[in-house]
Amino acid sequence: MAIGLAHGARRRRRRQPMSDINVTPLVDVMLVLLIIFMVAAPLLVTGTSVNLPQTRAKALPTERRPLTITLDRAGRRTIGDEVVAPAAFAARLNALREARGEDTPVFVRADAAVPYGEVARLLADVTAAGFTRVALVHRPEPRARR
Repeated sequence: MAIGLAHGARRRRRRQPMSDINVTPLVDVMLVLLIIFMVAAPLLVTGTSVNLPQTRAKALPTERRPLTITLDRAGRRTIGDEVVAPAAFAARLNALREARGEDTPVFVRADAAVPYGEVARLLADVTAAGFTRVALVHRPEPRARR
């Protein structure tokens, strides 16, 4: 009888396996990743900040990677992410046309506060360099609620 009691006592001392999932480490990791992405996301945005005008035109389809030229409020001209001096702008455009070809799409982004004459001079420089596919970038107008 004493042997049976000792054996029964050992069974009661064993712990049952835990069947609950501990989600605390998962939540901790997800919060850390969220903070990392929130800090890193603004750093991934490239280009010059401009206030684009709003229009109702639809986006143009493109097959090739376009060349983006930006004219900001201060009158600085940027090709891609590179700020180009006014004296070197035409030479840089000619070099890009020779490297990419004249059928490369060129997207011109100009701040809404820039006078029309400045935008026209920029477009004249782009077409004088030999680019034939030039488009102006805009923001779509918000749709009116009915």
